[in-house]
Amino acid sequence: MKNILVIGSTGQIGSELTRELRKRYGAEHVVAGYIPGAEPTGELRDGGPSAIADVTNGEQIAETVKKYEIDTIYNLAALLSVVAERKPLLAWKIGIDGLLNILEVARENGCAVFTPSSIGSFGPETPRMMTPQDTVQRPRTIYGVSKVTTELLSDYYHHKYGVDTRSVRFPGIISYLTPPGGGTTDYAVDIFYSAVRGEKFVCPIKEGTLMDMMYMPDALHAAISLMEADPTRLVHHNGFNVAAMSFAPETIFAEIKKFKPEFEMEYEVDPLKQSIADSWPDRLDDSAAREEWDWQPKFDITAMTQDMLEQLSLRMC
Repeated sequence: MKNILVIGSTGQIGSELTRELRKRYGAEHVVAGYIPGAEPTGELRDGGPSAIADVTNGEQIAETVKKYEIDTIYNLAALLSVVAERKPLLAWKIGIDGLLNILEVARENGCAVFTPSSIGSFGPETPRMMTPQDTVQRPRTIYGVSKVTTELLSDYYHHKYGVDTRSVRFPGIISYLTPPGGGTTDYAVDIFYSAVRGEKFVCPIKEGTLMDMMYMPDALHAAISLMEADPTRLVHHNGFNVAAMSFAPETIFAEIKKFKPEFEMEYEVDPLKQSIADSWPDRLDDSAAREEWDWQPKFDITAMTQDMLEQLSLRMC
């Protein structure tokens, strides 16, 4: 990777990924792509080049790629699960029509492409515990359908045209820098904000609902490590399972109470979020990622909880 374009650089993952890539590769080599109305601000704006990069405009993407001599694209443009379910046509337009534009630009300009998939690419027929790398994927949400299509389209362009496409199936991402934006797993971020504010947390997911989660530093590590991996070792390319921890609401609540004994939580289940959560696996088997590119998370639930509380306390004081 010499010159990198991050599409969706102001989003939950993109804002932190852009900063991390600039640290590793040099600020001048990482372009923060954005759409009008979601311009970079602060460090993200001042720390390196930026450009309008709307995935629905293939010509615009191509111009940016040529102007900055881009060889690697991180495509993070997508609606999160709950928002996508409310706006399915827009979710498809951004997630799939947009991806097709990027893949065409990559084919014509020799770019590698990272487009994340998700645990949401699985459905209720998928084995729930230690979900295999290769298994049935029959999601019942437009978010999940678009993620399966992302994997298939990316594989198609790799096998037919030789485009270097790679992706991981992200679980829920937990971060103290960027607030949640409409995902099913957002409760696992919101709960920390409530704890630091000293508020009772109202949980929208019912007790006992297991979901895979990951702390943002590990998510960034997964995305960059996969793109840096030796291609001759990769059996798979798109849709690697990656896992770090799996927990239910009562588990993360108990972890937080170790540091905040006065913290309280009650349940008020959101039917839409719960139905999506119930269709997802409880725990992914990420042995393929570990074998093919040495994937290894650094944070477990205890280490993440301590760091989240410390960092949020500093930011909110």
